[in-house]
This record gives sequence, C-alpha cells and structure tokens, in this order.
Amino acid sequence: MILKGAEAARYCAKPDPARAGLLIFGADAMRVALKRQEAIAALIGPDGAAEMRLTRISAGDLRKDASLLLDAIKEVGFFPGPRVCFVEEATDGLLPVIATALTDWKPGDATILVTAGNLTGKSTLKGLFEKAPIAVSIGLYDEPPSRDEIEAELKKAGLTQLSPAAMADLTQLARALDPGDFRQTLEKIALYKYGDATPLTPAEVAAMAPATLEADVDEVLNASADGRAAAVGLLMSRLSGQGVVPVTICLMALRHFRSLHVAATDPGGVNSGMMKARIFGTRRDQMQKQVQAWSVRSLESVIAQLLEADMTLRSASRAPGMAVVERLLIRIAMTKR
Repeated sequence: MILKGAEAARYCAKPDPARAGLLIFGADAMRVALKRQEAIAALIGPDGAAEMRLTRISAGDLRKDASLLLDAIKEVGFFPGPRVCFVEEATDGLLPVIATALTDWKPGDATILVTAGNLTGKSTLKGLFEKAPIAVSIGLYDEPPSRDEIEAELKKAGLTQLSPAAMADLTQLARALDPGDFRQTLEKIALYKYGDATPLTPAEVAAMAPATLEADVDEVLNASADGRAAAVGLLMSRLSGQGVVPVTICLMALRHFRSLHVAATDPGGVNSGMMKARIFGTRRDQMQKQVQAWSVRSLESVIAQLLEADMTLRSASRAPGMAVVERLLIRIAMTKR
C-alpha cells in the first residue's frame, strides 16, 4: 500500500501494528530519520529500545548474513510488548531477504521497518512494499511540512494556542529550514511557551528562529535601506571579520531591494503572495517601513547600481571587493536620506 502526504504523516504518527512492514524512503536522510524515529516510538513506546524490543540491522550486516532479519522478527523478547526490527539503508539488492521475511511474517512477530535512500519508480524494493497487502510504502520528497504536520508536532509538545499570523510564519519557516533544524525550532518554541496559555505570536516565532549568517547580512542591508549610513561601515567590518565574501553581500542586497521593489509595485505590499523574500515577525514591519520610504524609481536605480557592482566583483577588476560593496551601501543609505 502506498501512502502520501497527510495520510503518510498520520500513519507514521500511529502505525498499524497488524501490518508486517513499513518502508520509508527519500533523498533527504534527515527527513527519513525523523519519520523513522516517530514510527518506531509509536510502535514500541519510549521505553522500547531500553527494554530490547528494538533490533537494528544494517544493510551491510544483512548482506553478509541473510538469516539475521528472519531470526530477529521471530525471536521472543525478555520484556513483553510489541517489537520492531529496523533495517537501515536498504537497497534493491536486499529484495530476496526482505521479501522472505514479509512472506514468513505472522501476527505477533516484530514489525519490519526499512529505510532507504531515493528509490526510483523501477525500484523492486519499493514495488515489494507497494504491492504487499500487509506492508506500507511511504516516499518522502522535498516538500516542507504541511500545516497539519506542524500543528501535530506542536500539539505533541503541549502547544495548542496559535495565532493565524504565527502559523503563517511557521509555515514559511518550514520552507526555509532543513527538517532537523525546523524540528529543533519547534522544540525550542514549545519549551519557551511551556506553561504559557497565551497564543503564540509572530514576534515569538522570529525570536525562536535560528540565527544565521543571512541574519547578519540582513543587518547591514537594513542599515543601508533605513538610511543609517554611519552604521554600514561598522557592520561591514564585522562581516569581513567573519569571512563573508563581497559577492554574497551584493547578491543578498539585490534580493533585498528586489523584494522591496516587488512590494512597492504590488497593492498587497510585503504581505503579497508575489513576495519572494521570506519575512517573519518584526522583519515584516521593518520592510513595510522601507517600502513606504522608497519610491519605485529610486529602488530601480539602486537595483541597477547593485547589478553593476556585481559585474565589477565578477570581472577582472582589481578593485577591493569589500570596499566596493561598502561604499555602494553607504551611497544607497545617503540616497534614501
């Protein structure tokens, strides 16, 4: 049986113990690992591993000894309760071994949970789990968590009060972060809101979002867009000390001012669906003020200057890159003022 999207998420949260096997595969190893951990915890509980009700078999060991899997699902544990036999990093080469284990599986045997990398449509291992009536196949692709998945994760952590704006920011944040980083962010939010009955706000989401190099570059770009020319030099020195290359700053500046231009030419402003930049919490208010302070013609002039600077940085010119970018950002700040 094949499960996708919301159905796959619900099944991983509560797998059917009456089914013999579950295959979870995908190109993103972190995404696969998170779903695998969730499914195992749902099947055997938080104490399952400590009570030796989880057997872990690597693909390499199974290739050397094909009897490992069948022996593992049939063995009787010392502690009572459901058991899981986990085969990691499986490939099509293990098809005969896994097929035999699924065929010989009986109620009361350990559930067979298999993880794999990116399997093609012609994969025999994928086809085995899709066609077997007692097995489930779940493919995880490069899609951010859905709203239902985010709400389910927060609910498990005890956080049920969300403002619509905070939920929208979390959905955008899910698209921007890796699955592991997003899971850690949700855990941080749940810990921060522990015992707090008030709804989660966009400002709190922004405060809990991971700090990145992009945020440091945004600081100097905001100083330039806000007209704070005196602050640009100091912030550029900090970025230079961090090893940020001038081309990176120039490209991010282009993205920032193009976003302002899109918002300035759209009636929806920074809340428009056309906005390409990911904006969270207080950053949205800051960019809204910048949109109101700049004319469309001035923004077009800034974009033209940034494109020219980018060509200079990529050319054979011997001009010092950081100095070129710093002077341009100062000139932009003075233009706004």
